[in-house]
Amino acid sequence: MSLVDFFTPISNIDVSNKDNYLNSQLGRIISSYIDDFPDLYNEETKPHLAIVGVEEDRASVGNNGCSKAPNAVRRHLYELYQGDYSMKIVDLGNIKAGASITDTYAAVRLVVEELLKHDILPILLGGGQDLTYAQYLGYENLDQKVEVAIIDSKFDLDQSNAEDMPLNSLTYLNKIILHQPDYLFNLSNIAFQTYLVSKESINMYDKLFFTTQRLGAISGKLDQAEPLIRAADMISFDIGAIRASEAIGNANAMPNGLYGDEACQLARYAGMSDKCSSVGFYELNPTFDPFGHTAMLVSQMIWCFLDGFYNRKQDAPLFPKSAYIIYRTPLDTEEHELVFVKSKKSDRWWMQVPYFGTKSVNERYYLVPCRYEDYQMAVAGEMPDLWWKTHQKLQ
Repeated sequence: MSLVDFFTPISNIDVSNKDNYLNSQLGRIISSYIDDFPDLYNEETKPHLAIVGVEEDRASVGNNGCSKAPNAVRRHLYELYQGDYSMKIVDLGNIKAGASITDTYAAVRLVVEELLKHDILPILLGGGQDLTYAQYLGYENLDQKVEVAIIDSKFDLDQSNAEDMPLNSLTYLNKIILHQPDYLFNLSNIAFQTYLVSKESINMYDKLFFTTQRLGAISGKLDQAEPLIRAADMISFDIGAIRASEAIGNANAMPNGLYGDEACQLARYAGMSDKCSSVGFYELNPTFDPFGHTAMLVSQMIWCFLDGFYNRKQDAPLFPKSAYIIYRTPLDTEEHELVFVKSKKSDRWWMQVPYFGTKSVNERYYLVPCRYEDYQMAVAGEMPDLWWKTHQKLQ
């Protein structure tokens, strides 16, 4: 498949002229679609990551104008300096809004799917967060279960009429949860603010064994969110999750939320995850960002994601086994002992959760990222909630 038909080249004179940048700045290093479309299939030059702008905001509720975000972010991203590693990254330009919004979704889906098939990680620059649904659809034909992590101040779903609800930035989770065929294994909402979420929505998440993490639970201790991000195949970041004083470039900005450095740290966690294969940054609106501070912050978040990506430990268990320490914590009242795995390389933890009904010597299990505190809880005789939720989904 040729992707060039989906894209328009970068035309902004500030970023399209590589002579404006020093050799160590990203504007000189990134291979951008200015005249010729980047070669994605040459084994010697194949990129690791691809920036994909999406100029679509028709379903972004109350934030019209966020379609201009991709070029606004590029202007600042290209000025940043490369870290202490060599990079292979391309900028494919922008997907223009289609004749209908479903045309845009179809284009994003096909682009994401094609990049994933060739082991190229797409970095999506929206546009509205409803594009998360198109990002998710890109996994449909890959024959795998998908874990999704949403960093947002609220849950973007509506339970009043879930099946008939039109798709927009406030309801796209309805479409992901109800999508058939069902290949969603887990959905995590990180940094949500309780007063913005209905009790019914929280109860629904509990019923489906999805994962939630309040802003207050990770404030000042972001490492609590790292395992949830490490477990995700795809990440969707709503800039509205960042407090207005740090990111004013959003018509729906709230007084409370993440700080800018916290948003950058979460983006770095996503980049460091061996499992993360796509990421999207949505809802930046340059109309409300006259000095470009929010666009600067998003560009720095992308830089932190790239820094995490090029510092991946490649320690997703369990090969070789000598690189890990196995801890077993039997519980008297439980059928299965709890098994924890710790990487010697990164000190990160996982739990083994057995599939339902398997008792053979070669027992099948699912490795779920966890924290050291989960191991401490098991040693104290308590069953970690994460183990139980994962076990229920495996039945």
